[in-house]
Amino acid sequence: MPRPGRRRRQHTWQRDAVLKALSSCEDFVSAQDLHRRLSDEGQGIGLSTVYRQLNALADDGQADTIHLNDQQMFRICKDGEHHHHLVCANCGKTIEIEPPEQWVRSIADRHGFTVISHTLEVFGLCPDCQRDAESR
Repeated sequence: MPRPGRRRRQHTWQRDAVLKALSSCEDFVSAQDLHRRLSDEGQGIGLSTVYRQLNALADDGQADTIHLNDQQMFRICKDGEHHHHLVCANCGKTIEIEPPEQWVRSIADRHGFTVISHTLEVFGLCPDCQRDAESR
C-alpha cells in the first residue's frame, strides 16, 4: 500500500532495472547485494540510485522492506496488498503472516489515535536455525 501523501514516480531505465533485478530474487535482499547483481550483469547504475529506487518502490507499495541485522532489506511485493512478516533473525527466512488489523485499531482506539499506517515484523528463529543452535 503506498504511503499516505506519496505519488507514483515516473519510470526510468534505472527503476526498471532495479525492479527487474528485485523481481528475480526469492528472498529479501540488501541494496548492496542487488547493486552487486546489477553490476555483474553490466548495468551501470550507482549504489545510491539503487537505494533511492528501492525505497521509492517500497514507498509505492511495490516492494516490502524490513530491517534485519541493522540492514534494510527489500523484496518484491507480489500481491500489492498490505501484509506482515515473521522473520528469522538468523538466516532472514521470511513468511507472510495474517495482518492483526483489528488488534492495531483496537490499541489505537484505546489511546485515542487514528491509524494512518503501520508496519509489523515479528523476529524469531526458524525451525532450521533452532535446530542448528541446539546442535552446537
